[in-house]
Amino acid sequence: MEGEQKVDAGKRPESNEEKDSSTTSDLGKPDFDAVFATRVLIKDTINGFIFWSIFQALAPAIWFYPLNELEISGYEAFAVFWLSPILCCIPRVLPMIRNRWCLGVLRLACVACLASFQAPTTLSRLVILAVGAGLSSLVLAATLFSPSKRIRCQTFWSLLLGLFAFLASRVWLVSFVPTWWTNEINSVIITMGLIVNLDHIHSGEDIIEKPQTVEGAETVEAAETVEAADQPRWVLAGLGFGSLLFLTHWCFGEVSLITRWVVRGYPNPGPQPGLWGAPVLICLMLGVFASEVRGIGRSPLWTLFGTAALGILYYLPRWEGYSGGLVLAVYTMSVWPRMVNQVSACPAGRTLALANLTYIAEVLFLVWTVAYNFVPGGVYTREHTDLLIVAVMGLILLGLKSGGKIPRDYTAFAEIKGISVPTGLHRALLVLIVVIGLLGFGYRYNPHRHDLPKKDNPRQFTAGIWTYHFGYDNKGWPSLERSAWLLNNTGADVITLLESDASKPFLGNNDLGMWLGERLGMYVDFGPSTKDHTWGNLILSKYPIIKSTHHLLPSPHGELAPAITATINISGEAVDFVVTHMGNDRDFRDRKLQAEFLSDELRKSENPAVFLGYVTSAPGSRDYQQLIIGGGVKDIDETDQGRWCEYIMYKNLIKLGYARITHAGLSDTEVQLGRFEVPVDKKYFYDNTRVTTDPAKVDSSFHFNPVFGKYHVGHGSFKQHGFHMSTPKYFW
Repeated sequence: MEGEQKVDAGKRPESNEEKDSSTTSDLGKPDFDAVFATRVLIKDTINGFIFWSIFQALAPAIWFYPLNELEISGYEAFAVFWLSPILCCIPRVLPMIRNRWCLGVLRLACVACLASFQAPTTLSRLVILAVGAGLSSLVLAATLFSPSKRIRCQTFWSLLLGLFAFLASRVWLVSFVPTWWTNEINSVIITMGLIVNLDHIHSGEDIIEKPQTVEGAETVEAAETVEAADQPRWVLAGLGFGSLLFLTHWCFGEVSLITRWVVRGYPNPGPQPGLWGAPVLICLMLGVFASEVRGIGRSPLWTLFGTAALGILYYLPRWEGYSGGLVLAVYTMSVWPRMVNQVSACPAGRTLALANLTYIAEVLFLVWTVAYNFVPGGVYTREHTDLLIVAVMGLILLGLKSGGKIPRDYTAFAEIKGISVPTGLHRALLVLIVVIGLLGFGYRYNPHRHDLPKKDNPRQFTAGIWTYHFGYDNKGWPSLERSAWLLNNTGADVITLLESDASKPFLGNNDLGMWLGERLGMYVDFGPSTKDHTWGNLILSKYPIIKSTHHLLPSPHGELAPAITATINISGEAVDFVVTHMGNDRDFRDRKLQAEFLSDELRKSENPAVFLGYVTSAPGSRDYQQLIIGGGVKDIDETDQGRWCEYIMYKNLIKLGYARITHAGLSDTEVQLGRFEVPVDKKYFYDNTRVTTDPAKVDSSFHFNPVFGKYHVGHGSFKQHGFHMSTPKYFW
C-alpha cells in the first residue's frame, strides 16, 4: 500500500518541513537541557492523559443507547471511528498527516473534542467524542509509526506517562475521570491541552529530522526505518497490540478494579478498594521498571506467568486472587515496550486499524458475556470470560513473538544523539506521578467516616431500594453528586443499589460503591463480584455489617440474577436483609426458581428481616405470593397496586412509614423507602395496622424529609425529586 511505505534508512524521509536538525527540539540533543526536557515530558504527559481520556470514554458513550433500549441500537456503529487509521493506507495521506501543521491541527481538534462533555444533547456528545477518538487514532498512527526514532520514543512515553497520570487522577476523584466529572474541570483540561499543543506546534517538535552531512559525515540522528523484509508480521503485531490495549483497560483502567473481582461476603470480604488500590498502582510502576530487563518481553515463559496470574485473579477469591492481580499488573506494563517496539515497525494504517478492531471485538465479547440474554448469539458467550482470557493472552504472546529484526532501541528504549531514553527525568516523573496518586489515598482516608450521630430512637431505621442505572442519568451524564444528595436526604440507614456494577470497561471502570460509601460515610457490601457476569448489586449501610453471603440466583435460561443476604448490627440488634435484582420478565422458569430461593432465605432468617427486591412481577402474582407465603414476610403496603419491579417486605419488625420518591431523570426507576422499628420483645410485639397520610397524626421521628414535598396522589412527573404514588404513608 503506497501510503504506508516506510522510508529506507539513510534516505531523506518524506516531510513537508525543512529545518536544520541542530535547532530541532528533541530530548537527545547534545546540549541537553534538563528544564527544556522536563517541559517536553510534561507536555507529552498531558497529551497522553488526553488520549486515554478520549480512548476510554467512547465505549460508555456508545453503551448508553443499548443500555436504555435493552437491544442493539445501531449507535454501536460509532465504534468505526476507532478504525480511522485505515485512511493511512490511501497514498499520500500519512505523509500529509505527519506535516507539522496538519498534525498540530489534529491534536488541537482532539483537545476540542473533550468539550463533548458540555454538548447540549446525548447524540451530539457521542458524535463529537467519536470524532475525537478517530482523530486521536490518526495522530497515534502518525507519531507512533513515525520514521523518526525521537518522535516514536516521545509518543511511547507520552502514552505511558499519560496512562499513569490518568490513573493517579482517578484516585483523587475516587475512581472517576476528572475530564468527565464537571464542566469546570473539563474546561481546565481543555485549556491545558490547547496551551501545550500550541506550544508543541511552535517548538517544531513534530518535525522529522533529515539526514544531514557535517564535514562530509552523516549526523547521528537520521530518519530510521525497518526494511520490509525485516519488519514483524503486521497481522500478529496488530492483534497483540489491540489485546494489550484491552487487557490494560479491562483490568487496570482504574487501580481499584481488581479488588471488585475478588470480593466476597463479610466478615472476610477480601481487599477493599479504598486502600488496596495503592499496591496495584505501585505494581504497575514496577512493571515499567521491570521492562528494562533485557529480553523480558520476548520470553514466552513470562507471558505464561502473566496468563497464570490472570487465571488466579479470575478463579480465586479474596487475597489469593488479588495477589494474582498484582503479578498481572507487573506483567502488563513490563511488555508494553516490547509490544510497541514490534508494532511501530509495521505499516501504520493497517496495523493500528487492526489493533483497534481487535480491541473493539474483545470489548464486545465482554459485553456479550453479561448481556447474552439480549443479544444474538448470546447463548454461546454466556459466562465465557474464560475464552476471552485465553484469546487475549494468546494474542499478546503472538504479538510479542511477531518476528522481525527490530533493534531494542527502535522505539521505547532509544539511543538518541548519545542520550539513553528513558532518562532519569522519565523515571523521576513516573515516580512523582505515582506518589501523587498514593497521596490521593491518604487524602481520602477518614478513620471517623462511620461515626453516626445519635438518634432519638436508636431502634428505628430506614431501608431503601433504588435501581441505580450505573451512575449515569437518563441523558448519559454522571449522576453521582446529585444521587448522593438524594440518598443523603432520604435518611436511609440501609439501602440497596441495583444495576450498580460500573467497573466494566464499557461502563466507565467506575466504583460506585466506593464513591458513595466514602461520600456518605457508609459501609459497603458489593456482590457478587464483577467477574460473575451480573449487572451489579450492593448494600450501603450506616451500621456495621456482621456477615453476608453473595448469591448467583438460579438462572438456567435468562440473565444472571445477583442477591445478597446480610446481617447488620442496628444499634445492638441483628437485622437480616435480603436484597436482589431478579431476572427480566422474559424467563418465567428463571423467576420461579429465583423466587423460591429468596423465599427460602427469608424463611430461614432467625432475626427480624427486610426484603428489598427488584421482582419484575406485579402485586399478587406467582412470584409475589411465593415471597409472601414462602418467605413468611409482609408487604409494607399491600394496597399499593402500582408497583412492578421494586418491593419492600419485612417480618418481625414494626412498620412506621412508606414512601416513593421520583427519580427526576437520575435513573429509570424511583427510590422506595420503608421505615421500621426493631421490637423490644421479638416474641410479643404489635405491628402498626392503621395508615394515615397526615404526618401530624404520628410522632415526628416517623416523618420523612419534607424536602421532597408532601403527600402526592398519582404518579407525578417532577423535574425535581418528590413524593408520588400516594405517599408518604405513615402507620400507627
